[in-house]
Amino acid sequence: MGAPAAPVEGGGGAASAGATYPVRTDEDLITVRHAVRAATVETGFGLVDQTRVVTAASELARNAYIHGGGGTVTIEFPRNAGRRGVRLTVRDEGPGIPDLEAALADGFTTGSGLGHGLGGARRLMHEFEVHTEAGRGTTISVTRWNTQ
Repeated sequence: MGAPAAPVEGGGGAASAGATYPVRTDEDLITVRHAVRAATVETGFGLVDQTRVVTAASELARNAYIHGGGGTVTIEFPRNAGRRGVRLTVRDEGPGIPDLEAALADGFTTGSGLGHGLGGARRLMHEFEVHTEAGRGTTISVTRWNTQ
């Protein structure tokens, strides 16, 4: 096993706005989870909201890795009306999602999972946006706001 993946841009890890992490190996998935956890702690999220964001990040990053052939996860720290948040943007250059409505439905799976991936991630976050195009990949942006 090699060293954990470092951010590929943005310079300073999860503490910096715009840190981007590769998602090409199982180890990268672990690195992303740790970086997202650190981002939620830095933003002052409680334990339950930390778990929500890390769970969503895990689902989305794993989808990019397995179904999209790899990609990136960017962590940002938006502010809105005095609130701080964590925004995750997950990109891949895979085949795209042929039926987005079906993919967002509970129980939909293309493998051996439970089928809660995209729909579950959507429920765990306050904002959820998907851009997908056949043969050109998928970009999913999710945000959770610290409401404490």
